[in-house]
Amino acid sequence: MSLPLPVVVARLRAAGCVFAEDEAELLVRSAPTPAAVSAMVERRAAGMPLEQVLGWAEFCGLRIALEPGVFVPRRRSEFLVERAIALVRNAPTPAVVVDLCCGSGAVGAAVAAALHRSRLYAVDIDPAAVRCAEQNLASQHAQVYVGDLYQPLPATLRAQADLLVVNAPYVPTDELPLLPAEARLHEPQAALDGGVDGLDLVRRIVAGAPAWLRRGGHLLIETGQHQAAETARAIAAAGLLAQVLRSEDRDATVVAGTAR
Repeated sequence: MSLPLPVVVARLRAAGCVFAEDEAELLVRSAPTPAAVSAMVERRAAGMPLEQVLGWAEFCGLRIALEPGVFVPRRRSEFLVERAIALVRNAPTPAVVVDLCCGSGAVGAAVAAALHRSRLYAVDIDPAAVRCAEQNLASQHAQVYVGDLYQPLPATLRAQADLLVVNAPYVPTDELPLLPAEARLHEPQAALDGGVDGLDLVRRIVAGAPAWLRRGGHLLIETGQHQAAETARAIAAAGLLAQVLRSEDRDATVVAGTAR
């Protein structure tokens, strides 16, 4: 017999879930069987992110499949999607989009869904994340690769990308202990840890970007607000025209670079 909704709410509230009522409704509604409700509630009460318990996250109006242990797409990254779409929406031919550090493929999926016509390539170093990305990008007929940044991309993509969209790890190593327990304990450290100043991977991405962008193509990288100036300097040093974009509503920062 399934747990009554008030009992689920009480269990989640006792575990410290701020939105216990909303979460309880989602868990009860999403459980495949009545017997599964209890197990899902206990996983959530133990601190597993709600999205991993459900097996999906809502992102830009899409349902993004997730496995336990895979980085959960953040709502702030919807700003990255919006800026990417605005830059290539009017491309005369199908836009070539590369989603680096793609995780579950949420960003690439949202960009491709909005463009209707695109050639999408996605890369992540985590095999579990790539399994999710393959599922989430199947309807876009995307090419999804396991590997380190640009390394697995086909050489024929060089100088062809209209858009490189990136949500790389950018949390400074010393700040990892300050993250919420949901992130620290249930998401891979490699998806969070950006090195001493949070920009180790960002610098590698920026350095490689000019070889993959066509003239007029765009690199967009989500970063922390306090890291935006240094990211912009790295982009300019790579020969790209840099611009910092900010959404106060989402507390989101994106640094763009355009190939000249």
